[in-house]
Amino acid sequence: MIEFKYVGSELKLFAAAWNWKTYWSEQIRPFLKGDTLEVGSGIGSNAQFLDPGGEGRWVCLEPDQELAEQLIGNLRETMPQRAFEAVCGSLQSLAGQQFDTIIYIDVLEHVENDKEELNRAAEHLRDGGHLIVLSPAHRWLFSPFDAAIGHFRRYNSSILRRISPKSLQLKRIRYLDCAGIILLAANAMLLRQSMPTKAQLLLWDRWFVPVSKVLDKLFLYSIGKTIIAVWCKEPRN
Repeated sequence: MIEFKYVGSELKLFAAAWNWKTYWSEQIRPFLKGDTLEVGSGIGSNAQFLDPGGEGRWVCLEPDQELAEQLIGNLRETMPQRAFEAVCGSLQSLAGQQFDTIIYIDVLEHVENDKEELNRAAEHLRDGGHLIVLSPAHRWLFSPFDAAIGHFRRYNSSILRRISPKSLQLKRIRYLDCAGIILLAANAMLLRQSMPTKAQLLLWDRWFVPVSKVLDKLFLYSIGKTIIAVWCKEPRN
């Protein structure tokens, strides 16, 4: 296996964004069931918001060896009652394994060949299962921050439709955090920071995210700095 080293340094910083993680996890949780594969688990800061506490497996797939070691320790500390499995590698490391739910949380934008990645993920999905992607939205918002943490792109609905696996049905596309666009646009056009400060992150999480939760509904989830897509593998007749 080729050794992989994650270039970003934002994982610990964004672990403190509790309002944001609570918000998007509420959007995703209804689709979670059974055995779950979390691709690109990082330091394990998302599982505690997502895991419904069922009896199915929760497999954390992380290609960075150092992060894979950190995440299992973090999960044992935050969720000692749950047995998590950590696998250091890529989807090829899971040959023959099938899951009811596969999730990519701020991960697909780091994958150069995203269409191939989704097709590979679809092969690991059981009938009736869901493939879920949460990623940064809108190419015009691409900033030095995106470049600094290894993003190849930002997404919109047409791009996600174009790379949809043919074996899956696209069930939902939503944009989240319309208020947060203001801060990202300011950075992309004016500040051009490669990393937000802790104060900036807390300002966004404590004040902008609650506003977005109200406005996103009013705008019918049609605008936002983040996009969520949910695919389903329809059961065979």
